[in-house]
Amino acid sequence: MNQMYKFLLTVLWLYISTSESAELYASSCNDDTKTDNTTQLSRNIDALLHGLVQGAAQKGFLTASYGNGVNQIYGLAQCRADVSGSDCSVCLRDAANQSRKLCPNQADVRIWYDYCFLKYDTAKFFGQVDTSYGVFFWNVANVTDPDVFNKKLSTLVDQIKSEAVKLPGSRGLGKGETEISAFETLYALVQCTRDLSPINCAQCLSVAIGNFGTYCNDKKGCRVLYGSCYVRYELYPFFFPLDAQGSLAYNAAKYESVKVYKP
Repeated sequence: MNQMYKFLLTVLWLYISTSESAELYASSCNDDTKTDNTTQLSRNIDALLHGLVQGAAQKGFLTASYGNGVNQIYGLAQCRADVSGSDCSVCLRDAANQSRKLCPNQADVRIWYDYCFLKYDTAKFFGQVDTSYGVFFWNVANVTDPDVFNKKLSTLVDQIKSEAVKLPGSRGLGKGETEISAFETLYALVQCTRDLSPINCAQCLSVAIGNFGTYCNDKKGCRVLYGSCYVRYELYPFFFPLDAQGSLAYNAAKYESVKVYKP
């Protein structure tokens, strides 16, 4: 009976994970596009997205450009480093399609999904820290013991941040878990876009983590989305390899969010 229960939880978590991968977290469309030929720019964006989706689906990450002059467009596509190639491919296709629907006439665009991130602009942004536009999600429920929770969170986040920045082959990803009590486990993940240098990755993650106290103080879950890094923690498993324990908590969690633009 216990084995059957674990099996059912795993199946449910697979369903949740698949659904979440198709969930559009947030998007940003800046209409400050300088061009005298929107038709050509639109064609360049379509060509760029086609190449990004194909290339990044194979490698998990790609930067590219297409066109020339004022209509040249630069793009970046990246999947979360723990997801499979098939999930990566599906997520990137969804992100590219949604970007053209949500931002049909813009060329300064960011699209965040759980499994992938897509960005393109007429300005060359590769290697630069992008914290100009952030999206913050927090679980509306508070933890029961803030002192213990925040100490554990701080230690875990420092550990995985170091892993993302310093560990060779990490692909900008750090993830881990720690026990809060005999009944609760804290899961956390950070990732930088792979065009960033280690020092710029550390800078972006520090800014993202610094928002915990403002938007996610004592909350059971939090996500911080920037154009060059991503931070998340939960009291249920959300990254691979799969852990069925506690996956039912995903459906019970409720979140609020805010978008912040810093000129």
